Amino acid sequence: MILMNGDREVVRISDSGECDFIQKEWMPYDLYLEDSSDDITIRVQNLNNFYHWCATRILSLDRKYLKEILNCIGATQRTTDKDRAEIAMSYHCLSLMDNYWTKDDDEAVDFKDINLFDNSLSNAFIDLSLRGKSLSVENRHMIADDLGTSGMFPKAWLRTAEGFKLLKDGDEDAVEKELLASKIAGCFDVSKVNYESSNYDDVLVSSSKIFTSKNISIVSMEAFQIYALNNELNWLDEVLKIDAYSYYMMNLVDYLIGNTDRHWGNWGFLRDNDTGELIKLHPLMDFNRSFESYDNVDGSICQTTAEYPTYTISQREAAQRAVEKVGLNQISDIDETWFKNKNWLDTFKRRLEILKNQSLLP
Repeated sequence: MILMNGDREVVRISDSGECDFIQKEWMPYDLYLEDSSDDITIRVQNLNNFYHWCATRILSLDRKYLKEILNCIGATQRTTDKDRAEIAMSYHCLSLMDNYWTKDDDEAVDFKDINLFDNSLSNAFIDLSLRGKSLSVENRHMIADDLGTSGMFPKAWLRTAEGFKLLKDGDEDAVEKELLASKIAGCFDVSKVNYESSNYDDVLVSSSKIFTSKNISIVSMEAFQIYALNNELNWLDEVLKIDAYSYYMMNLVDYLIGNTDRHWGNWGFLRDNDTGELIKLHPLMDFNRSFESYDNVDGSICQTTAEYPTYTISQREAAQRAVEKVGLNQISDIDETWFKNKNWLDTFKRRLEILKNQSLLP
């Protein structure tokens, strides 16, 4: 098996776990392999790590409609990393998040022929991903874009004349939370995904434009933490070196909108696919778990600080720290008519006032 990055051969992995690195500097951040060795323990670990990485290229097992999707592509419902890796490798582990993919040693296929940015997808698969409908999908490359999108809520990529859009369902409450949170975030000087209201199959969904491409990919913070651990780096020091402003504004905005779901998989870096350089933190996304722990001014535990999870601070404390570092950076007023829930409006105003007062401190 060959692990590729675009047109680059990165590493060859044998069935026995031997690794022959071609361009080691292009290894995925969340995949650790060791050079070929006679040590059977190392070989087994190489295979386990590789299968786990491949398994992450499909949807997580708590995704709604999982069984329907697996049935649709004729896959078994076994749940080991190797089983799931085989599903991902059946469509070359392709993703819309980056340019990594796999192929057999003797397989004559090029990235230009199969990458999801240039090659057609079946919009029919959206029915299955979003609504749990049973469809017959024979072209396995049709479904790779959806299987590479993680998260708990039903979602699917839709190719349009303007490019890919991500449609997200769940329920009307989750969609409305995401739409409101997106509007609020837009009132602050922070890079974020713009979620808009849309309709699919007579159901309210949120719609957002893709921000990855053949030139730009995502490195999740989960992946970067694995890299930092294996290279004895302090993950937060590296984040602050690259993009301290966006890091602090993320904590500030998440506090104001009550986003309790800023886990390590939904924030991270943008990466230049030509140079491999980490550019900056990617735009803020995933707001459908906002306005939770929203009956008080402290919020929930902040998941993105160096203290977490050994020692925790509240979202309020993290946001106040952010204001101390970079300021409030509000660029427009919030329209109170956006809020259909008066309790949410009251809590938001209280939280904003706390941060405004923090910004006035010497």
